[in-house]
Amino acid sequence: MAMLSTAASSFCRIAPEGACCRPEEDPFLLLESSLKAIERILQMRRGLPLRRTWIEQPYGEEEITILEEEVIPAIQQCLARIDELDGELQAQQDAEVALRQAQRSAEIELAMA
Repeated sequence: MAMLSTAASSFCRIAPEGACCRPEEDPFLLLESSLKAIERILQMRRGLPLRRTWIEQPYGEEEITILEEEVIPAIQQCLARIDELDGELQAQQDAEVALRQAQRSAEIELAMA
């Protein structure tokens, strides 16, 4: 699944110096990297219990199945919705820029006439 939220980092490249652009300040990039980390851990530890640092009992087969069947798809659905929202906002921004450019071109043409 291609994620527009990953592309959101391009917004940071054009943001003014000192703007809030670090990935750790973007909760959606954090969500995406968390999903990748969970998927990687589940793949590497396939068939093994997952130790939790806050409790003695590790995640067993039942908890891992819940992660795979419920939690991961929920995160993916959330990220897909974020991509949709990003696309809508980008389209609005593009339309505003095009409108301003058209207005400016019309002003220039009027001034030159």
